[in-house]
Amino acid sequence: MSMGEVLRIPVMRRLWYAQIVSVFGDFLALFAVIIIMTFKLHATAQQITGVQIAYMAPIAILGILSGVFVDRWPVKLTLVSSDFIRAGLCLGLIAVHNVWGFYIVLAAISVVSSFFSPAQGVAVRSAVPLHGQGASQALMQQVMMGMRIVGGPLATTLVHYLGPRFCYSVDSLSFIASGTLIASLAITLPKSAATAQAPHVSAIEEELTGLRRIGNDMKQGISFIVHHAALLFVILSLASGMFVLGCFGPLIAVYVRDILHAPESTFGKTSPVIPLGMVLGMNIILKLAKKTKLATLVYYGLGGIGIGTLLLALSPHLYAMIPGLFIIGFAAAAIIVPAQTLIAQETPPPMMGRVGSTVMSAIFSAQILGLILSGVLTQHISVRAVFALCTAMLVALMFVGKLWMEPKDHEMPGATA
Repeated sequence: MSMGEVLRIPVMRRLWYAQIVSVFGDFLALFAVIIIMTFKLHATAQQITGVQIAYMAPIAILGILSGVFVDRWPVKLTLVSSDFIRAGLCLGLIAVHNVWGFYIVLAAISVVSSFFSPAQGVAVRSAVPLHGQGASQALMQQVMMGMRIVGGPLATTLVHYLGPRFCYSVDSLSFIASGTLIASLAITLPKSAATAQAPHVSAIEEELTGLRRIGNDMKQGISFIVHHAALLFVILSLASGMFVLGCFGPLIAVYVRDILHAPESTFGKTSPVIPLGMVLGMNIILKLAKKTKLATLVYYGLGGIGIGTLLLALSPHLYAMIPGLFIIGFAAAAIIVPAQTLIAQETPPPMMGRVGSTVMSAIFSAQILGLILSGVLTQHISVRAVFALCTAMLVALMFVGKLWMEPKDHEMPGATA
């Protein structure tokens, strides 16, 4: 299915609208916080990086656990209540006037998001046929990338003219709008998934209570991923790509300043290049997926990111930086689309929450690790050397995947045998 065909599905279309509204508000508030911390509170680089970590860490830590509850809770109620709770938490930003206050509120919002995201995955899986999962995942990812492109400039303008409280209020209203849209949906789960959320449990589970049952559910989800070679391969590839992107977050500004010796305006012009590459890449990858095997797409993605990082490491010039960043974004799409599609197709409906949240945890953990290591490594080696190490890591993963983890029997939807 094409993205246009997927959007003709009423439930998917409203979920997509809700995603646009809530993500817009999220990026608006997040950029507003960064602007206030940078120019009003005069925060250090480490403190600003801490904003990203505070926002991602709860999802990375709670990801595996939250999916256990999502698989048992009513999906629609989980989505709507998560949106309304986050709407209230966003208003808390209005009363914050220090760095730690921002950390606490953003972390609290992230805790609730750790339940919303896997529940959204379950809803999308139930609304879209299997042969449309690639397009549906691309649509959701494009919203994230699109808002990343426009969020910074728009937030800067709004903070300047209307103040940060306006941005926080818009974020709160966006969650109310998203929750209201989702509340109007009739989300019907597949029979097996609905059974999994029913009170009835198996004889073995009847002997387990409380934390033991939660632990057993977590073990089942992790075991499924570990023993599914194709899923393990694409999840590791996805995490590796996100690790590299995590490294790039704080280092691109340093690269512009110390390697290119360019002004701040150059950073502003280059920062949207990676998300632009991802948006374009997702549209093209969906077309290539009709005739290309999943493993081939993932290798293209890993290799493409490696080429982009190597270009930045070898050629410290703006004319090399821009295509390098674009290649990285474009290649990342070649990992994201097949990975999300395979996860949606191969995961049994009763385990969608657990597997989806585990993947989310892996992605955010990789990004946090990239943020932390990029700062540590640049204290001992150059930024270009860090990019070269990223290239070596991606080549090693391609080698390991080819030898031991390459999925032999799985192809993208519509691919020829």
